[in-house]
Amino acid sequence: MAEYFDAPYQQIQLTVSLYMFVSAILMIIVGPLSDKFGRRPVILWGMLLFLLATIGCMVSPTVEVFLAFRMAQSVVVVGLAISRASIRDSVPAAEAASLIGYVTMGMAIAPMLAPAVGGALDEAFGWQSSFAMLAVIGFAVLVLSWLDLGETAPKSDNSIFQQFKEYPELLKARRFWAYALTNAFSSGAFFAYLGGAPFVGAVVYNLSPMMVGATFAAPSIGYATGNFLAGRFSARLGIMPMILAGVSSVVAGLGIVMLLFLSGFGSFWLFLVAMVFVGLGNGMTIPNATSAMLSVRPKLAGTASGLGGAIMTAGGAGLSAYAGTLLTIESGATPLLVLMFASSVASGITALYARARDKKMDAA
Repeated sequence: MAEYFDAPYQQIQLTVSLYMFVSAILMIIVGPLSDKFGRRPVILWGMLLFLLATIGCMVSPTVEVFLAFRMAQSVVVVGLAISRASIRDSVPAAEAASLIGYVTMGMAIAPMLAPAVGGALDEAFGWQSSFAMLAVIGFAVLVLSWLDLGETAPKSDNSIFQQFKEYPELLKARRFWAYALTNAFSSGAFFAYLGGAPFVGAVVYNLSPMMVGATFAAPSIGYATGNFLAGRFSARLGIMPMILAGVSSVVAGLGIVMLLFLSGFGSFWLFLVAMVFVGLGNGMTIPNATSAMLSVRPKLAGTASGLGGAIMTAGGAGLSAYAGTLLTIESGATPLLVLMFASSVASGITALYARARDKKMDAA
């Protein structure tokens, strides 16, 4: 793409950070919109705009136009934010955690397949073909949503301004912050991996681009397994036990591997083992913490989903960028492991605080 647009590589790299930044902003906006107008119209309009933006990316004449359409593509975040709210609208909290677990297990397939599929399309047909594939998938989701997605939330009588004024009710809720930060710090370990793993694989361990891409399957495999466990056991065991089990998996896995690296026994394969534990723990933690977060104020499930997603995405973007600044050939992967471990410990602290708040509410 840099060659095609005759643009600096750093400018093309903006496609990732700008996309995440705009996604975080849109999550704050689309949540209240879905509480006001309903889930179905927001998702349908979002998917339609995503489709148009994707076509715009394919036919962009300059890198500036491409970046504008690339940022517009982030409107697809409605699917992530609003679908979770729709699930919580339909079933109780514990069952919602199970269903969100199964949904995100399907989502985990994308990071495993996308790099290989995108690379093959690029080699065969050029970079535009990846966006052509996204357009086909976006159109399919739009048609499926039109045919099968019913409305799960009644429209609010509030005006748009009144709907956004509901935000302070969430912002003052300590339980919302506890669960939102548990999500953010737990996923933070993975976002830090996204920022540092390419350097670790390509520069520290001299792996080929294909091998570096293949390493992204490690956390996805763990994540899909954790999602399955969340779907299978959340309704039976409860939300908080599953969150603590997930956090413990990440802390224990990263802690052991980090100690081995600090003792001089580090290797790239050991690094991948740590990422399987990160994925496993996140797979159990995130669906359950998300369901709990949406249940703090059920009438504001859409707003909570958007705000919580924005916190997670913005925090993840920051950790991803920071991870890239920590690494050198001399340091190896150790600073990245330390950052990921610190993020996972912070997730455990906020999870324990959430449990304390829940017990206080039950006692009252």
